[in-house]
Amino acid sequence: MSIQVRELHHVGFSVPKQLVGPMHDFYRQVFGLPADPGRWHIPGVPGYFLEMPDATQLHIMGNDGVSPYAQGEGRDPVCNHLALTVASLEQAAEELRRRGIDFFGQRNVAAAELSQLFVRDPAGNLLELRQRQDD
Repeated sequence: MSIQVRELHHVGFSVPKQLVGPMHDFYRQVFGLPADPGRWHIPGVPGYFLEMPDATQLHIMGNDGVSPYAQGEGRDPVCNHLALTVASLEQAAEELRRRGIDFFGQRNVAAAELSQLFVRDPAGNLLELRQRQDD
């Protein structure tokens, strides 16, 4: 059984902290993307959630080196990543285990009720799997 993807939620860009402001200005001025005023405060990770026209977001995350949320080599959720909303995180974890695919979980540091799973594809790209709160 495959993991049921509902939507592309966001693309996350990890940038040096001194570039957070210029990145925000670039995407706001050049592409007209407004910032989501509801972005959570993520301790140690300054940034912005920028709204895309199709309800997806671009997440700008300030990070100099390894973030305080890293769980070891290659397990840093504050790296460049693509976030997919899935029907069920529990089912996604079961499917990844069944297939022998390594992943790690992360409690959302800004919203304790949210959980995320992170997995790398065969090319090493980091994917965040998330579930809508209302599911």
